[in-house]
Amino acid sequence: MHLAEIAALRAIPAAGIQLALTQRCPLSCAHCSTDSSMGGAQFPGGPFRRLVESFTRDDHPEIMLMSGGEPLLRAGLVTELAGQARQAGTRSYVLSGMYFARSGRGLPGPIRRALGSVDHLAASLDAHHEREVARAEVYRAVHAALDLVPGVSFQVTGLDDDDPYLAETVADIRREFADRVPVLVTHLQPTGRARARIRPPAPATAPATGPAAGPAAGPAPCDFATWPLVGYDGTVYGCARQSLLDRHRPAHLVLGQATDGWPALRARREARALLRMVRAIGPELTQRRFGSGEPAGGPCATCMSLSEEPATAARAQQYLDGAAGRAVERMARALAEDRDPYRFVARWGSARYSRLVALGWEDACAG
Repeated sequence: MHLAEIAALRAIPAAGIQLALTQRCPLSCAHCSTDSSMGGAQFPGGPFRRLVESFTRDDHPEIMLMSGGEPLLRAGLVTELAGQARQAGTRSYVLSGMYFARSGRGLPGPIRRALGSVDHLAASLDAHHEREVARAEVYRAVHAALDLVPGVSFQVTGLDDDDPYLAETVADIRREFADRVPVLVTHLQPTGRARARIRPPAPATAPATGPAAGPAAGPAPCDFATWPLVGYDGTVYGCARQSLLDRHRPAHLVLGQATDGWPALRARREARALLRMVRAIGPELTQRRFGSGEPAGGPCATCMSLSEEPATAARAQQYLDGAAGRAVERMARALAEDRDPYRFVARWGSARYSRLVALGWEDACAG
């Protein structure tokens, strides 16, 4: 499974699901968005197993993304979940900090079995990770993984598109792997431990205050309100912003528990008026149209507060029941279903480096 396939599905509601298998991690990266450590939360694997067992050939997500913390600390669980998901037709992706590469003795047996069970491995690489696991060690492990996993990629994070680290690292990866391994470039966000290190970016436009508010008043569909997220404790959310949901649990984003099963969770996601409007037009315009006040603090902060006024959801539902609401959803769905592999990356990651998600794509298709 190539990275471009995953990126093309990322904006399609319920095309995927993300499992945060653990908040534990043996690395101590200063920028960690989930504030993970070996003292982090980790719950029994039962709820994750029951969720994946509920996938059927007729009703399943196309992709199951496993993250953490460090998901490969639970290599046996990764192997089990990936195998079960494949029986239903769901392909699996695991994002790793590559802690196991530090041993210098090759891939440990449990890691080899886990990698042999998944469809895609994404290896994190950035200046903070390199203080924990040397780049050469990561490269060595990725070369070994290429013989085990159908798809491999790098996820590289920098301060912004002008960060010299990004230019140097991307060029180095392309040389090392002869443009056969795709790269997803993202920017450091003020979440988790990084909150103390960087300031949130200034808004591109001033908050709307009236008829002359300009571009900020227009729709800005949220692509994070598409794939449900299963948190460490088995709680399922309608948003994939894990670092936010660790601190806030607004009612419109809590879909239930992993043990409720995929069909029920998917149906609840489709029934949530506020979640559907956030997906279609973004949280700020949802607040302006159906709430009683102006949004404040940016789109994510606005979304976290939408459930505070019960009438907001009722107004949104009434709108969705009408012809205008149905038309808005159709337009949002059509935009997502064009399956452009670059759109999500360019909008939420790096526009400059967005085309790198397709490196090796022709080779993968030929294979």
